[in-house]
Amino acid sequence: MRRAVKMTAVAASAVLALSAAGCGGKKASTGGGGGGDGKKIVKVGLAYDVGGRGDKSFNDAAYAGLQKVQSDLKLDVKDIEAKEGESDNDKIQRLQLLAQSGYNPVIAVGFAYAGALGKVAPKFPNTKFAIIDDNSVQQPNVADLLFAENEGSYLVGAAAAKKSKTGHIGFIGGVATPLIKKFELGYVAGAKKVNPNIKVDSKYISQPPDFGGFKDPAKGKTIAQGMYDQGADVVYTAAGLSGTGSLQAAAAAKKWFIGVDSDQYLTASADEKPYVLTSMLKRVDNAVFNFVKGVGAGQFTKGDQRFTLKNDGVDYSKSNPTALGDLPSTLDDLKQQIISGKITPPEK
Repeated sequence: MRRAVKMTAVAASAVLALSAAGCGGKKASTGGGGGGDGKKIVKVGLAYDVGGRGDKSFNDAAYAGLQKVQSDLKLDVKDIEAKEGESDNDKIQRLQLLAQSGYNPVIAVGFAYAGALGKVAPKFPNTKFAIIDDNSVQQPNVADLLFAENEGSYLVGAAAAKKSKTGHIGFIGGVATPLIKKFELGYVAGAKKVNPNIKVDSKYISQPPDFGGFKDPAKGKTIAQGMYDQGADVVYTAAGLSGTGSLQAAAAAKKWFIGVDSDQYLTASADEKPYVLTSMLKRVDNAVFNFVKGVGAGQFTKGDQRFTLKNDGVDYSKSNPTALGDLPSTLDDLKQQIISGKITPPEK
């Protein structure tokens, strides 16, 4: 591969596309050193995971953080979509182009960027990078933004068990990776805390290396329909864009749906809203904003940064009080037990 400063014709054309992508902001300083080279932060880059902006879940949570960067810190921002069926080389080019174009810091949304970031970060030692949901890239200029998905999932699992009238609930994962299994483990443990005899159906839309399970609403809908038909009356879907299909199935069956990452009650259609019980909030928005703000203040920290119930990194939504009823009293008590260490939701 050529050195970063010598762009190929393909890379050059991508730069042109880059200049037209994303959303613009006003250039300003956050008041601190940015890239470790004495310059102020003025441009922030973000590269999306599979499913991209509009998934009403993981990527949209990252976008919300980027919007806050733009509105509150008054910085130029650029967000770039992943391509269908792309290779690691595509991800390398995307991250490299952001760094070459002066975006600093650069945020990679999702563990799928680990291989690419491991190759790009050493080439740009003065650029600060962050990757969400991975800590395998051990570089002095890389921060790893990690979440306690099992803790938030424990709470919505308890909610599902309390709300279920059939004693039968479901879990749908996008792709059977260790990360998504953390959601399932926390959910099942929370449900069994409330009802040790509850039945939990679990199914994954795809298996690695096929990551299409995060962007297949049709399969999400089919699997959820099957679970509802078999007697489940609450289904939690941790599958990115595919969750929109599960919500459609819930509304059609008049059963409960639990969202993930973003508060999916807020983006549900009018006929779907009544069936959104809650969502497990994964505050990627806070992580993105706080990372950028910290870099601007000269407070970059390499390595693991963990977001848990204790520091508002995960939680559950209360946007549908009609559906939740008195559940928050139970869930908030469990939340405090997790924070205090009395309860430790499983993650492996």
